[in-house]
Formats: sequence, structure tokens, C-alpha cells
Amino acid sequence: MLLNIDPNDSRPVFRQITDEVQRCVAVGVLKPGEPLPAVRSLAAELKVNPNTVQHAYRTMEQEGIVYVKRGIGTFVAAGATKASASRQTVIARQLAERTLREAYRHGLLASDLIAALQEIAPRRR
Repeated sequence: MLLNIDPNDSRPVFRQITDEVQRCVAVGVLKPGEPLPAVRSLAAELKVNPNTVQHAYRTMEQEGIVYVKRGIGTFVAAGATKASASRQTVIARQLAERTLREAYRHGLLASDLIAALQEIAPRRR
């Protein structure tokens, strides 16, 4: 599974993991019923403490994104697709906020970002 964890991100690592899993569900990389990697496996892949991954998995279980089959593993919940779809708006806003903060640090304005996005975004017809 391709999860991106950014050590410079202000979000806690467990939240980055939950957001990345939700992104994978939203874009169809993960489908309902599919297993997530084992905690230790994902922790090794991301080079983080297994407790951090466990915390992320527990959080996602509480949010209804995943379910646990004891002794078998953690799986994407059937309702995760709906939750992720509504969450896309939240993720888009968070991404925009982070990008805007970074742009301001480099002396750019929101209008500069909008112009760049319009220039590079594929044209819809």
C-alpha cells in the first residue's frame, strides 16, 4: 500500500496514516472488505513505531472506516466508501490550507496558486 507520511507535516503521524488510508479508499485503491497491512508490517514500511500504526487502526475502527476480525486482521468497512466520499471535501480543504501556508512562506499569493493550478490542470470538456 502506498502511504505517504511527511515528517514535516504538523499533523500527528497516526492522523497522517488515517488520512492516507481514507484517501486510498476514496480513490478506489482500497475497496470494502480488503485487508490492511498488518500493524508491524506497515510500521516497518513507514519506519514508525507499531504503537502509532495501532493507534491509527483503532481510530479508524472507531470512525467506522475499518473493522477488525480478531486473529485475522483489519479490513476496510463497507461504509468506508461513503464516509470517504464525504470526507474528500474535508481532505481537499486541509490540502488547500497546507498548500496555501507553504505558498505564503515562499511569498506567493492565493491568486498565484490558482493561476498555476488552472495552467497545469487538465482541461475538462
